[in-house]
Amino acid sequence: MDPNANPQNHPTPPPEPAAPAAWIGLDWGHRNHAFALQERAGRVEEGNVEHTPEALHTWLGQLAQRYGGRPVRLALEGKGGAALPALLQYPWLEIYPVNPVTSARYRTAFTPSGAKDDLPDARLLLELVRDHAAKLRPLEPQDEQTAHLNALVQARRDAVDRRTQVLNQLTSLLKSYYPQALELVDNLNSGLAVEFLQRWPDLFALKSARPATIKSFYCTHNVRRPELVEQRLEGIAAARALSTDQTQLSVARLQLHLLLDQLKAFRKHVARFDEQIRRVFAEHPEAALFRDLPGAGAQLAPRLCAAFGTARSLYPEPAALQKLSGVAPVREKSGERLWTHWRWLAPWFLRQTFVEWAGQTVIYSAWAKTYYEGMQAKGKSRQVILRALAFKWIRVLWKCWNERTPYDEARYLKQLAHRKSPYATAQS
Repeated sequence: MDPNANPQNHPTPPPEPAAPAAWIGLDWGHRNHAFALQERAGRVEEGNVEHTPEALHTWLGQLAQRYGGRPVRLALEGKGGAALPALLQYPWLEIYPVNPVTSARYRTAFTPSGAKDDLPDARLLLELVRDHAAKLRPLEPQDEQTAHLNALVQARRDAVDRRTQVLNQLTSLLKSYYPQALELVDNLNSGLAVEFLQRWPDLFALKSARPATIKSFYCTHNVRRPELVEQRLEGIAAARALSTDQTQLSVARLQLHLLLDQLKAFRKHVARFDEQIRRVFAEHPEAALFRDLPGAGAQLAPRLCAAFGTARSLYPEPAALQKLSGVAPVREKSGERLWTHWRWLAPWFLRQTFVEWAGQTVIYSAWAKTYYEGMQAKGKSRQVILRALAFKWIRVLWKCWNERTPYDEARYLKQLAHRKSPYATAQS
């Protein structure tokens, strides 16, 4: 080595990652987790761990003592179910989630019969992480704030979906015995609707009320257009009950109050989720990149922020997120045949986030509207257009996120015009 050489011209290469002390395949279950473990040049050990917090942490603690905190590679199928939160508490574990399709095809490759007993799943996962780790992607958790925000937005969406089920049941019930109520309250998901139906649960109760009482009720709930209130009062006076069967009506009223109680609970707790999401999103370090996106608003902006997070190594290029979200289609080729199909095994909520946002951008983004109308003129369906538009938006948003620069519609339209893009006509 030349003693006069400048060390800056010969930087020290980064250290190689430590070799794993062992590999583990974990086949998680609802009651027990089967594992297959192999140390370097050692035999395979197999066993079961009961699915209780105590048993899981005891087993993981024993592994920590056994290997002294050296890295251990662990493969598990899918998202790891209820075992994953426990595994994430041990930083020496390198976790490799394996797509169920990958493990199924690997099993079939060596067991043409497809019989699972011929090769236990835990041993199969062990082989994958031991021999093919380079082709698998290790789990890289997002930061705590992103994980918190992601959990909140997903829980909120679940609550909204269940509230929608209650609203659908309520609509169906009212159509069966009290259809006039649907015209008298407009929106069932409102405080007015809940109080109206609690006070007048059937047409007989409503017709027995004084017009002045009903008018006062509407006024209290900010329905103050005289012509609308009078129209409703006239409709009530002329209304006839769908059925006068008192047995049916008594049962329907019980069902009504059950559904109203559920609806009140969902309205209360969705509002709580909204407040928590607003607070956590406001404190997120990447919030400025998503807060003012066209059409995002209070609901979709936090979801987009949670989708990207802060770990830029997770998505080194736009295609990584396009494929993960299922927005990018799959192309398959065999001989002279080439076909494109839907990406089946993609996170449903993530894909939904991008497609729903793409639909909103058609209203608020000039170039997105131009793109939508152009595809519509070609006869494409709405869902096909929105998936294609989401594909384009991910590429745009990824660049903003990667460069930590908020999206600017006017600036992007100028870039489109410079490239002579047909979507640039939106700015004229």
